[in-house]
Amino acid sequence: MSNDAVIDVRGLTKTYGTRLVVDHFDICVPRGAIYGFLGPNGSGKTTTIRMLCGLLLPDAGAGTCLGFDVRRQAGEIKKHVGYMTQKFSLYEDLSIRENLDFVAQMYAVKNRKQRVAQALDELGLADRASQLAGALSGGWKQRLALAACLIHDPQLLLLDEPTAGVDPKARREFWDEIRRLSKAGVTVLVSTHYMDEAVQCDFITYIAYGRKLIDGPSAGIAEQVGLTTWRAEGPDLGRLETTLVGQPGVLQIARFGSTLHVSGTDAAALDGTVRRLEAEGPQRWSLQPAGLEEAFIYLMTGAKDNFARDAA
Repeated sequence: MSNDAVIDVRGLTKTYGTRLVVDHFDICVPRGAIYGFLGPNGSGKTTTIRMLCGLLLPDAGAGTCLGFDVRRQAGEIKKHVGYMTQKFSLYEDLSIRENLDFVAQMYAVKNRKQRVAQALDELGLADRASQLAGALSGGWKQRLALAACLIHDPQLLLLDEPTAGVDPKARREFWDEIRRLSKAGVTVLVSTHYMDEAVQCDFITYIAYGRKLIDGPSAGIAEQVGLTTWRAEGPDLGRLETTLVGQPGVLQIARFGSTLHVSGTDAAALDGTVRRLEAEGPQRWSLQPAGLEEAFIYLMTGAKDNFARDAA
């Protein structure tokens, strides 16, 4: 186990009934990093996060979170982790200030009133402190939830799809705060569906149907996958997309607005197909580095659904 890792676990496994929800999952999160946790709904992300923060006991596997054993010291882990659930989980009939004061009491925060006032200022909530949580918009609920996670000054934040359902401005402000916390030394593990958020992470893990598909520094994920991507622009992209299906070297075709991204792992074969179509058609073609979204789509294509009838 690494001494520099805030999270270092091997073989985490969780089964519900006959379903293997998390299948021998490994992860090592460096101190101070923003670690992106990507995967579709039902992939096991939430279950994994709950095992890491001591809310669920793994059926198998071992490791540490903040130096505490994930199987034997769950209570200690909970004291030092801030966990933000996907669904807003604070009291809607309490005000912002009352919610933060309640959470601060649960964690036995010293100088509680002063710390609550500080949290209100840091997250821009002071002017709304008396507003009921249930009357807040999605973005303001998100701020309140983050403030509650931070009230006891945790060393690690576990954020489960924290920006789901909020507007782009609120998402941007949220990520500004995450980067500020990371610079202050807080380690952040955040699950997300958004590729524009994933690129802001230092490291990324892709998980699908309970299994880890790949992990590493975010800048090197596409290179690990080994994809070559060409971009096509111009008229008749729908017809071109139909033509590309089954062509040599073409493993993946994805529409991005007014462009078509065509990817494969056999660069020479794909290049031959592109050159031929470029000579035949009106589209403009350009070679571009494969991105995280292309890598994600490619990895998901080969992943087996653990809830499919033949997967049991």
